[in-house]
Amino acid sequence: MIDLRAYHQYLKAIGVEFVTGVPDTLLNDLCLYFEREWPAARHVIAANEGNAIALAAGYHLATGTVPLVYMQNSGLGNATNPLISLTDSEVYGIPMVLMIGWRGVPGSNDWPQHRRQGELTPVMLDAMRVPYRILSTPEDVDEFTRWAVEDALANQRPAALLVKKGVMALPEKAGFEHEIQHYTVSREEAINCILDAAPKEAIFVASTGRCTRELHALREIRGESHDRDFLNVGAMGHTLSIATGIAAAKTKCPVVCLDGDAAAIMHMGSLAVTAHCGVSNLLHVVLNNGAHESVGGQASVGAHIEFSLTASSLGYDLVYPRAITVDQIHVNTTAWAKAKRKAFMEIRVKKGMRTDLPPLKIYPVTYRTSFMTECVEKNAI
Repeated sequence: MIDLRAYHQYLKAIGVEFVTGVPDTLLNDLCLYFEREWPAARHVIAANEGNAIALAAGYHLATGTVPLVYMQNSGLGNATNPLISLTDSEVYGIPMVLMIGWRGVPGSNDWPQHRRQGELTPVMLDAMRVPYRILSTPEDVDEFTRWAVEDALANQRPAALLVKKGVMALPEKAGFEHEIQHYTVSREEAINCILDAAPKEAIFVASTGRCTRELHALREIRGESHDRDFLNVGAMGHTLSIATGIAAAKTKCPVVCLDGDAAAIMHMGSLAVTAHCGVSNLLHVVLNNGAHESVGGQASVGAHIEFSLTASSLGYDLVYPRAITVDQIHVNTTAWAKAKRKAFMEIRVKKGMRTDLPPLKIYPVTYRTSFMTECVEKNAI
């Protein structure tokens, strides 16, 4: 691990004064340090990686300095458009440093959803003509960061640092045991309550991160099949769209989308699209703990958003009052099961998960096959 305080001073010394991005597991300690030590106006946790590129571009245009944008390599897809059509040297030529957590490094034993991304990360950067250096040890950090700043300025373009595991991250993700919690219901308790109250034939679509782990674990505890669940282990921010597509195909089957606050914010336009599409069998649930919990607990703006007001203004058929107790969750879910209309429910949950929650060890293709066998071949859904 690098000395974060010293690195903070080093960034200032080489002219980096604005930082933005989407938190990442491999950068968790660095992201937490930025959140804790940098002024709010100079460190912005973005909705998505494209948003971060644009924020950084604006700051450079107003100051001439080189901003730093951090992300997991899975976020390169979100960043691609502004990197090519905004910051590229043949467009506006905007310098910035991209600090990218390199999940799925070839040869590593990472989860399936990271492996192809890991293989393609250098290929994507090469294709976008973004030069990069690989940070494998803390000893390289200062030298390569200076290189990135100097290259970005000299060539009027982004330059990237690919960060391997252990350079910028704590071995364990941040806990919340010493934090004042304003809500009493855990995410797992909320999901369990929805399982109890939803129709037994309902399809569940769960967002990447701990929603998927907890839904899978609860099915095991309850002795229930996984065949009606789709676990979106990647593609953060797209769970609602997947659920809406399923609901459009299976109009007589109730569909429950279990979303996270940061995931819902990442592609918030999908809420407007879902609200005005023709499905009437969908319940969109946002489990809001105000944090990017799976990657270290950095704050999301979810804590400051009235999701229910947003959903109402966007045009959902039914918007239930924000739920903060198990009884309220049960009442709202039961009401939706009877209403047969497109509905929205925000649940405020506390941060954290139980310490003995098992990891999600599934093979996605096998899981997809089971789901589609139930859905298409048996037509049981």
